[in-house]
Amino acid sequence: MNSRPGRRNRRDTTRVTRVQFHRPQRNSLTSHRLRIALNLKGLQYEQVAVDLRREEHLGEAYKAINAQQLVPALDVDGTVMVQSPAIIEWLEERYPEPRLLPADPQERARVRALAAIVGCDIHPVNNRRILEALRHRFGADTSAVNDWCGTWISAGFDAFDALARSHGRPGPFAFGEQPTLADVYLVPQIESARRFKIDLARWPRLLEIDEACGQMEAFRKAAPAVQPDAS
Repeated sequence: MNSRPGRRNRRDTTRVTRVQFHRPQRNSLTSHRLRIALNLKGLQYEQVAVDLRREEHLGEAYKAINAQQLVPALDVDGTVMVQSPAIIEWLEERYPEPRLLPADPQERARVRALAAIVGCDIHPVNNRRILEALRHRFGADTSAVNDWCGTWISAGFDAFDALARSHGRPGPFAFGEQPTLADVYLVPQIESARRFKIDLARWPRLLEIDEACGQMEAFRKAAPAVQPDAS
């Protein structure tokens, strides 16, 4: 008999029985990146669509899930997590393989910096709430909205490209031979840039990364075009 203290009560904390992924009925960049991370970690999950046009996210039922009334939200065995960066960090800590962050602390910081260019510099000024405000409060037409998005996406892609070239590692992905958090953030932003008619030819390295990611099932299964309610 094994008499080591605490052994009997130890349980497998990585085992889950139910993962529900609450996300917009139509695609969002944050739900796209979260699907990629879940797929790379090999987790099975149920997608629960929230219709933003019918303001389901503002109802009491969804408020009980996420008090901020934003999507996405991840419900793991009754524990709800919100904000995609926090959710992805949790996934990395709870399911450390395959790694989304390198083992070396300096390299981890560099990968996080690449992801932050998208998550902190590009996406916040191009998200749904900002664009709706531009259209309805400030009278921006489609051309003006596209110009707005193009300005910030281009600046961010310039920075991402430069940082990946100067601090990256040899390989087809943003930081070497395997996908990392940087790729999880970049690929959905490239898809978004295409929707806003941005010419991506000026960033051939980013297109190479996007193509390499597109060869992986985890990225292909996460694409907006293949989701059940794609339109």
